[in-house]
Amino acid sequence: MEDLYPSRKNNQPEIIKRKDPVIHTDRSKDDQAPISKDQLDFYEKNGFLQIENFFSEDEVADMQKGIYELADSTGDLKSDKVIREPESDEIRSIFHVHNDDAYFKDVANDQRLLDIVNHLLGSDVYIHQSRINYKPGFTGKEFDWHSDFETWHVEDGMPRMRAVSLSIALSDNYTFNGPLMLIPGSHNYYVSCVGETPDDNYKESLKKQKLGVPDHDSLRWLTEQGGGISVPTGKAGSITLFESNTMHGSNGNITPYGRNNLFMVFNSVENKLVKPFSGGKERPEFIAVREGAPTLSKS
Repeated sequence: MEDLYPSRKNNQPEIIKRKDPVIHTDRSKDDQAPISKDQLDFYEKNGFLQIENFFSEDEVADMQKGIYELADSTGDLKSDKVIREPESDEIRSIFHVHNDDAYFKDVANDQRLLDIVNHLLGSDVYIHQSRINYKPGFTGKEFDWHSDFETWHVEDGMPRMRAVSLSIALSDNYTFNGPLMLIPGSHNYYVSCVGETPDDNYKESLKKQKLGVPDHDSLRWLTEQGGGISVPTGKAGSITLFESNTMHGSNGNITPYGRNNLFMVFNSVENKLVKPFSGGKERPEFIAVREGAPTLSKS
């Protein structure tokens, strides 16, 4: 398969224009969408969309209970699915929760979410990756600037930009407790990064990403093109949808206010993974679902 988005192959970074649509359902069908035309316009232009108060207080309470129970039950567990902070034993992320936990499997199948991602991607979908991210007060570390698609393309073999990331806020997001930061419009440009990808890179990159991190000049250019950096804040229960190629990151959390979220990636069934474009070996199933991925579709 032709590599339309080469990365980590040259010794100089390059910015490549996007070759895929942002919304894969014909825009003439906006009246059939589960979200408004204004929301679709915003997502198409900026590469992300926040919907506040998507989940009720009771639903949020159940999810909060679920993530803390999962953290407690895996606190001493030695598993590749449990990622710990690079400088401590605190849990940073727990992967594959849509598959391993019955409650979060139900969340992944929430019809309200599926209606939106089905429309954005123009097809049925499956979960490419899921995880809970914990960023406790005082000690939660940063996530470096990156495009998810760059990693999924190079290390997993995701062919095209036809996936949507979903972050469900399970703590109130302030401007100061390490919230998600996004560069508006960055989804329209692919930053081809430098550096060769070693096998099992994920063992280090999930703690602190070093490869697939854009150079400063490219980030500065993207920010100037997009008119700055957006920081969606709001109460727990809000959701943020962002296109697979949207440049994003987050600062460390040195405040007393924790910031936790449930992160799920919906990929089109017409965009399933091929061999990694790095030429290396495939990452484990708990990071990049390949075999027997159940299709999630509208009822």
